[in-house]
Amino acid sequence: MSAELTPKKAAIHLLENADDNITYEQIMYELHVLQKIDKGLSDIREGDVKSHDEVKKEFNKWLK
Repeated sequence: MSAELTPKKAAIHLLENADDNITYEQIMYELHVLQKIDKGLSDIREGDVKSHDEVKKEFNKWLK
């Protein structure tokens, strides 16, 4: 998570703004999505990315 929004703060924000009838599964899904977004943003900041062409080449290998 970013410095402004720690995992704890994200969870609290989610729960404070969720409908009263939210399920455990919905809560877990929302937190999972936030975690994956944060990981992607961290990868971008660290330069751990691939170009579209690189991904296409890897994908074509998998299809063979």
